[in-house]
Amino acid sequence: MTFKDFGLKQELYNAIEDLGFKTPMPIQEQAIPTILYNDVNLIALAQTGTGKTAAFALPILNRIDVEDTNIQALIICPTRELCIQIANDCKKFSKYLKSLKVVPVYGGASIEVQIRELKHTTHVLVATPGRLNDLLLRKKVKISKVKYVVLDEADEMLNMGFKDDLDNILFKTPEDKNTYLFSATMPKQVEEIADTYIQNPVRIQIGERNQGSKNVQHFYYLVRQKDRYLALKRIADFYPDIYAIVFCRTKTETQEVADMLIKDGYNADSLHGDLSQAQREHVMSRFRLRNIQMLVATDVAARGLDVNNLTHVINYELPDELEQYVHRSGRTGRADKQGISVAIINLKEKHKIKSLEKVLKQEFTKASIPTGKEVCKKQLFNMINRVENVDVDNEEIETFLPEISKQLSWLDRDELIKHFVSLEFNSLLAYYKDAEDLNVDENAEKEKIRRERKQNERKRERNFDKSMFSTLCINLGYKDKIVPQRIIGIINDYTPHKRIEIGKIDINDNVCFVEISKQGTQDVIDALDGRVIRGKEIKIGISEKTLSKPKRDKEFHNKETNKRPNKNPEEKRHNPKQSIRKNGAKKARR
Repeated sequence: MTFKDFGLKQELYNAIEDLGFKTPMPIQEQAIPTILYNDVNLIALAQTGTGKTAAFALPILNRIDVEDTNIQALIICPTRELCIQIANDCKKFSKYLKSLKVVPVYGGASIEVQIRELKHTTHVLVATPGRLNDLLLRKKVKISKVKYVVLDEADEMLNMGFKDDLDNILFKTPEDKNTYLFSATMPKQVEEIADTYIQNPVRIQIGERNQGSKNVQHFYYLVRQKDRYLALKRIADFYPDIYAIVFCRTKTETQEVADMLIKDGYNADSLHGDLSQAQREHVMSRFRLRNIQMLVATDVAARGLDVNNLTHVINYELPDELEQYVHRSGRTGRADKQGISVAIINLKEKHKIKSLEKVLKQEFTKASIPTGKEVCKKQLFNMINRVENVDVDNEEIETFLPEISKQLSWLDRDELIKHFVSLEFNSLLAYYKDAEDLNVDENAEKEKIRRERKQNERKRERNFDKSMFSTLCINLGYKDKIVPQRIIGIINDYTPHKRIEIGKIDINDNVCFVEISKQGTQDVIDALDGRVIRGKEIKIGISEKTLSKPKRDKEFHNKETNKRPNKNPEEKRHNPKQSIRKNGAKKARR
């Protein structure tokens, strides 16, 4: 099948030819005729980088009536980068449809400029939920006559806390519209919004549900926490032609890692929410042109960054929500090309790999961090290959060759090669001379951690003073699939540089109570309040509730050692999963 077989307008087909599109990708092959010839609702599940934009944009553009001055198509997406990308793609597709107007509206840009643009005819509106809601409140945009609504990256919009905005927007659209939901993963929240707003949808699924791309290989490197950055540099040095996105969890960490890479001489830069729109566009432009080899980014900032031929996605830190890994890894291995996704983890995070394998339905391979000698060998032969394949301008070189030969005549062949290599590699060889092995001996590391935990437990228990703790109430409970280990993990993740002691943890259905050392109480509140975790906006405050004194080795936790509690009998009795299994067993017996 070719794009011409779809029966699209000639103007659209001409634009597709200009872009070099030949054969439609699987999601395009199924979605384009479905949207083009039918008034239906659609739910499409496909991995990031599989051509979803063209899958919905081409048939919608084909159906636009340019004589109708109302907004006919509304495309909603989570971030300004993705909004700009989709709008640009729509403009490229419709460049020969001269009267068709596409307008993007998104936060971080002048709303007054966008309002002025909306006063003119707009056929296709591409918007982020927050900015569109702002325009609706100001009554500067009308979506009451929209015929087609696209929810692109629906899972990410819900992860970012846009559910209320989406509810408000969709409520203002007509009932007889066609709604198309596109998503890389299909968590429970996306299913709920689909059930609410999409009646009798046609379903398209490319690959297995929530599965990662088959074109991506997954590796993990096991390191000590203190060696994480050294491991990143070692990986970058081992792949001289690396072209990668390095994902971090927070804006602060993203900037810190990028600054260290730049200081150490790497061709890197950062992309995160604290940059202005002009700065972000400048960074993205340089990265697309390969003037930057490694872009250090947050998940949100990288959404909509459409870059081809990435060699690697590097997870400097694994995401909080494991489904987010699907989006990250989908940045490489696009358009049927092969890609590599790696995770740099410490021993305490190793359990997450098993969880990721279940989400992706793919296995991870444990890789060894290259030694200094291996890095030098790889770099050396990369240079030798470049020397072999360099284009030589014989005519110009010949004029200088006699003098060069005369000056170097005292060197024999082997000595000349040594000088040549030393000129390029002395600094690298010196840096990696006697470089330590960064790979972790798991058994030895586990024993070390066990001893440290035991020592810290005894020390903390001796010094425990109830008056030194505050009790915090957090709106996460068993219904959010929260257990004590996850509470400790969340506090660790969001207060990485703070010394915080954690006492008793008491979890109910909808809330949990956590004892926090008083000197760390405000740090935890500042770090968590208002964040979106597991698709829920966190509300946290100090409670008057008093928890019982912790028992030795079970209910006392220390952030420094990341001590995980063992479930006591009371917690087991209240474990919802066990209750479900028991109830299910009783029903089966009946």
